[in-house]
This record gives sequence, C-alpha cells and structure tokens, in this order.
Amino acid sequence: MMSVSLQQSSASAVLEARRAHNDKLARKADQARAVWFPLTLLALLSLLPLLQLSGNYNYVLHIVLFTASYVAMASSWNILGGFTGYVSLGHAVFFAIGGYFSGMILARFGISTIVTAPVAGLVAAIAGYLIGRITLNVRGPSFIISSIALLMIARILFDNWAFIGGANGVTLPVNSLSAQWAKVPYYYAMLAIAAVTVWVSYRIKHSKFGLGLRAISKDEVKAESAGIDTRFYKVLAFALSAFFVGMTGAVWGEYLTYLRPNIFLIILVSANLVLMCILGGKGTIAGPVIGAILIVALNELFVATMGASELNILGTGLVMALGLIFFPLGLVGTLARRGKLPRVLNWD
Repeated sequence: MMSVSLQQSSASAVLEARRAHNDKLARKADQARAVWFPLTLLALLSLLPLLQLSGNYNYVLHIVLFTASYVAMASSWNILGGFTGYVSLGHAVFFAIGGYFSGMILARFGISTIVTAPVAGLVAAIAGYLIGRITLNVRGPSFIISSIALLMIARILFDNWAFIGGANGVTLPVNSLSAQWAKVPYYYAMLAIAAVTVWVSYRIKHSKFGLGLRAISKDEVKAESAGIDTRFYKVLAFALSAFFVGMTGAVWGEYLTYLRPNIFLIILVSANLVLMCILGGKGTIAGPVIGAILIVALNELFVATMGASELNILGTGLVMALGLIFFPLGLVGTLARRGKLPRVLNWD
C-alpha cells in the first residue's frame, strides 16, 4: 500500500513539474510574441482613407486594398498548404465561386457583395468540402495535378455558362459614391477580411485541430496511426481555406465592376498564393502577410521601372530566386530557425 502511495505521489510530482514547465514556456512565448505590432498596423491602415480629405490618394488605397486581398487569400491557402502540407494550384476556383455568387446577386437584385460576402464564402467552403472529399484521396504531385485539372474544368464551365455571361462576363452596377470615396467601402471590407483571416489562421494553428494538421504535414501515416481522423481534418482544412478566398472574390468582383472568367480563373492567381506563402514562410502566421506585401511591392516596382512586359516578370522572378536561396524556409521561417527573427514579425 505504501509503495502505491509513493508511486502516485511521484506521478503527481512529475505532472506538476510538467505543468509548471509548460506554463513557463507559454509565458516565454507570450513575451516574445509582438501582438501589438499587427494591431497597431491594422489601426493605422484603418485611418488611411482619411488622406482623401486632403487630396486624391486613390492609388494608395488601391494598392493597400489589392495587397489586403492577397493577404487574405494567401493566409487562407496557408491553412491547407502551410499547415497541412497539401499544395493546391486550384484555389482560383473558389475565388471565382465567391465573385460570381455575390456578383450575380448584385446584378439581379442590387444587393452589395459586401453584405453577401460571408454567404459567398460559405458557398465556396461547401464547394471546397465536396471537392476535397474527392481530390484529397491522393497526395503529393497527384494532388497538385488534380487541383490544376479542377481549375481547367472550372474555366471551361464558366466560359460556356450562358446564365453568367460566358466568356464575355457580366457588368456590375457601380456604387453611387463620388470617385474620391468610391473605393473606401471595398477598402474597409477587404481590410476586415484580411484581418479576420490572419486571426483565424492564428487560432487554428494554436488549436488541437491545427496540431492535427501539422501532424498530417509531417507524416500522414503516423498521424493516422496516432488516432487522427486525417480524412476529416484534410477536408475541413480545404473547406476553411476556400471560405476566405470566396469572401475575397465576392468583394473583388464588385470592386472591379465586372466579372469575367479570365479575371478569376487563371493559374497566376493560385500560383501567387503559393509563391507568397513560400517566400514569406509557409506554415507561419506572418509569412503569408510578408510574402503578399513583398510580391505586390515587387510587381509594382518592376512594372513602374520596366513597363508591362516580360522584363518585370523576369525581375520579380530573379528577386524571388535569390530570396529563396538565402531564405530556404521563407523569410519568417528561416529567420526564426536561425534565431534572428525580429520580434515585430513573431506572430506565431
């Protein structure tokens, strides 16, 4: 009886020591994490439209809005490609589903896409769930090929669907605001979508669900052996990843004032999401944000200096190649691995 009591006491001591150690690690992580920086950045960006009171800063608003759209989509793609390890080149399909769903409601009934964007995201998520149940039966290169095939099938379908205008697309009504303020509603909508996507991405990563996704990324067979329902986890990650891309597409369609398959259903959109996550740091929280900012900035810089030709694509490609040579895990991932990540970029 005494030996049993001693064993129980010893086990309790070990558990208490482990709990104290975990609490210490959590406090250390909280001290290293710069939560104030993204919140401050969001607050400053929220005040940016006030510049319109002193002049015309439509170009600045457009660039921030455009970057925010890619931040939302790259962070959303990161749930599947970064946490789960399944690289999809077909996410432009969900971009189109969101854009066309809300865009057609706007064209037929006059309801703004800003109002219907969450429903468009839900429709995209349902499509992602159904598609994921089929395509996620394969892994690696086979999954990448299936995602490209999905994009090609969707392009043919949308090009020949008369109800949504086919290849000619649909013209959407323009809002009644003056040119000075016309971009502002879409600016705030896209900024809100980006902020929520990054926050949800953070919450997923630090949840039991996120732990399961990362286990699948490391070794799916071992994860399944450990009792993780890998099929359900993967399909749910696919649906969540599609949700925010669909919301972004909804707002983007009204912002452009027209819908066309060659705007949404191009592989460049999906490829940009992959490149942003890889350049910034796949599987991190700040990585897709940094990657989106860098690629949009590089594209704007090279288009301004080299014109809209193949030269700007070459310049962007060279910078990215050099970046990945020196930062193989992406900017955030490599700096974190080397212990040199600035505190303002530590959002994990």
